[in-house]
Amino acid sequence: MRNASEVRYDGIIRRKPGTVDFLMVILVTLLTVFGVVMVFSASYYDSISETGSPYSFFINQAISAAIGMVVMLVLSKIPYQIFRRLAVPITVIGLILLCLIFTPLGRSGGGATRAVYLGVMVMPGEIAKVVLIIFGAWYFSRDMKRAERFTGLLPFAIYTLLVVFLIYEQPNLSTAITVAIIALGIAFFAGMQKRYLLLVLLVIAVGLLYLLFIDTSYQHDRIMCWFDPFKYELGIGYQVVQSLYAISTGGIFGKGLGMSVQKNLYLPEPQNDFILAIIGEELGFVGIMLMLAVFLLLLWRIFRVAIEAKDNFGMLIAGGAGVMIGAQLVLNIAVVTSWAPPTGIALPFISFGRNALWMCMGIMGIVLNISRQTRPDPEDVEEEE
Repeated sequence: MRNASEVRYDGIIRRKPGTVDFLMVILVTLLTVFGVVMVFSASYYDSISETGSPYSFFINQAISAAIGMVVMLVLSKIPYQIFRRLAVPITVIGLILLCLIFTPLGRSGGGATRAVYLGVMVMPGEIAKVVLIIFGAWYFSRDMKRAERFTGLLPFAIYTLLVVFLIYEQPNLSTAITVAIIALGIAFFAGMQKRYLLLVLLVIAVGLLYLLFIDTSYQHDRIMCWFDPFKYELGIGYQVVQSLYAISTGGIFGKGLGMSVQKNLYLPEPQNDFILAIIGEELGFVGIMLMLAVFLLLLWRIFRVAIEAKDNFGMLIAGGAGVMIGAQLVLNIAVVTSWAPPTGIALPFISFGRNALWMCMGIMGIVLNISRQTRPDPEDVEEEE
């Protein structure tokens, strides 16, 4: 007998409209709780060094996770169509926040200015990812043919380049790359032709050549460190080298939760972008694979929601959310394992930091609402009639 909350459509078992993807809620909760635990473990000595208490980072992350969960659940009940009506003001606010970074409201740290103080610290780069998803979904869903024409892609491309430029100038190369990937993913889902994809890849290649042979900035040094981090072990490559030491000593099963050596003030800020190195050291290859399995299952559910969305706006938001989380996951792993230049990129749901966590959980709340409004089953419609 068919479950009351499920219907069959084209041979696929799917939920009736109005029921949330509960498995997705479980997966996000697992990753978030795991993140709180690993932040506590990774930050133990850093927290003592900075605040005198081993629990400071843990408490902050736990509170942020609780608030993020509330945000996700609230957004899961708000019809996602409201963001179609608010897309333009949201986009304007996102650009204003990025511009405020270059005013006295901007706050610097770690050689970059990435935050704005508005009573609380706001990270416009993290917000820009979600804003881009909403803007792209709104822009293309109004006319899906836009993605097939150069003139249709041009306004979206100009907006994306403006956002990328403002983020790059902070400087924040990793977030700029993530934003570009999200934009490319949304345009692809909207129906962008392959020749435009090749054009984008050509532009990226030219950009890399510029960083390698012409640019002399800090970003150039990061690119050079990518080729041989051990050559820069006492400088810009120090964090990457310590990360590789941590992962390599973890082995298959790891040293055990809380038993990391590298977090003992060897690996700088291990609770942030390089928390994967501590996961590898303490939980080993098996721990990382289990975490990746949860991520892959979550991405599958997100893209399934995109496929089942009842309109193009919902499809593009869900697809963009999947690209955002997937891109950050891949880039973080690549940076920590020295497969990509050493740029700061958070591990979704797990790295320490309220802004990144709230943006991930916020976009997941919107995806959950889209999952409530899947396309109806034609057979059920006939039965009801």
